[in-house]
This record gives sequence, C-alpha cells and structure tokens, in this order.
Amino acid sequence: MTVLVTGATGTVGRLVVEELLAAGQRVRALTRNPATAALPEGVEVVAGDLDRPAELAGVFDGVEAAHLINFAGDDYAPLPDGAALVGLAAEAGVRRATVLGGREDGELERALAGSGIEWTLLHPVEFMSNTLRWWAETVRTEGVIKEPFGDRLSALVHERDIAAVAATVLTEGGHGGRTYVLTGPEAITLREKVAILAAAVGRDVRFVELTVDEARAKWRADGMGEETVEFLIGALGHTPEVGYTVVPTVKEITGRDARSFRQWAEENAAAFRP
Repeated sequence: MTVLVTGATGTVGRLVVEELLAAGQRVRALTRNPATAALPEGVEVVAGDLDRPAELAGVFDGVEAAHLINFAGDDYAPLPDGAALVGLAAEAGVRRATVLGGREDGELERALAGSGIEWTLLHPVEFMSNTLRWWAETVRTEGVIKEPFGDRLSALVHERDIAAVAATVLTEGGHGGRTYVLTGPEAITLREKVAILAAAVGRDVRFVELTVDEARAKWRADGMGEETVEFLIGALGHTPEVGYTVVPTVKEITGRDARSFRQWAEENAAAFRP
C-alpha cells in the first residue's frame, strides 16, 4: 500500500517514514522543502504545506492511508482549513488515517469523523526527544540543569514508539474511532530524569531547582513569550494525571515493550557530551 506521511521531516514523522519502510510499505512524504528533507532512499518526496490545502491537488492520489498532523508552520498553529484537507483525502479514496496529537473538537478531527475514513487519534504524553531541545546545550557547556518542579512526575514516551504505533495502525487497520494515549513504561521525576541522563552521558550533571519566579525569569531571558512561559508554569506545575499515568498502549498495538528513558538517554548520549 502507499502511505502518505505529513510532517515527514519532523521528530515523529521522520520515524514514521522509517517504520513504514521497514514494514515494506510504499511511502509518500509531504514536506515544505523537499531539497533539504534528507529522507531515506525509495521515499517519494513531494512538496506541499498543510496550511494551503488548495495547493495539494494530487498529493493523496493512490494513497490508501495517511499520517496527519493537525498543525502547520513552526509555531504549531492550528490548520486553517482541516476540513478541506480531509475532503481531498476522502475524494482520493484514502481509507485510513492517524492524527498525531489529535483532539476530538478540532476541525480536522470533526471532518474525519464525518468522512467515512477510518481514523485514529494518537495522544503522546511528554516526548523524550524534548530533552534534546531543552537540555543538550546546557549539559554540554555547564553540566547543569536548572528547572522548577523537581518532583514532577512524567510517563514520557520515546518518539520511536509513537512512530511504531502510527505505522502499525496505518498498515493493519482495525483501530477506527479510537483515541490512544501513548506513554513510556514508567513515570519518573525530573530529578530521576537528570540522574538517568548523567549516567548515560558518563559525567556529573547537577540539578538546580528553580522557584517559579526564577523559572519565569530564566525562560523570559531565553526569549520565550509570556504566553509560553505561563503555559509551561501551568503544565509543568500542575501536570494532569494522564501525563504521569503509565498505560500499555505501545505494547498492545506493536507487540513490543515501550522504550524507557534510560534507553533513550543511552541512544542520544553523544549529543550531551562536550
């Protein structure tokens, strides 16, 4: 079958491509800049932007399943016309779709529910890969992590497991109308996360717990907008139960145990070394 992967150069999308190729599927990858996509050989790379569905004519032709994201652009803004995107997919005969981070009240998701396409929403909790974004530079240069809420629990999930679930759902089917929360195999505190990373990197990494006001000042100095700062204070300071409750979805769907943060840290340790 031919599977379309949108957001194909993103953290998860790139891995969805790899998982589908490993399963022997034909992959068409949608990206805004094919020249810099650097996707594996054999992938059909096509240009397009989800926030301009009028320019996507033909992208879904011959596609049987599609991995969709419900945002566009670097600022993760909601799609301006998710219904048009679903209309293109349905008209082309797409039978199955996954939506990363899908929310039941979104325009894209509502359109899928009424389209006849077999849809599945994937709700990962905290990505392990966010550790690279937030911590790599400071660990390399200072050997220290400065964050608030040291005892905050998270059942963070490996990005490869998210991709494996998406690829399995798209190729096997039978998951229509389901919403899956995806977690790792354990819930760990921020302090434990720092210790696990330090062991994998092979160097001391100090944890300095910031007060809420100190965290606000640090993030503002890092260039974050006020809305983002307050979102982080709320999300990290009052993590909802779903964010730290381990569920077996990854194993139930893929047949493989979810990867631990220790595994992730060992795989990515080089990025944190000077």
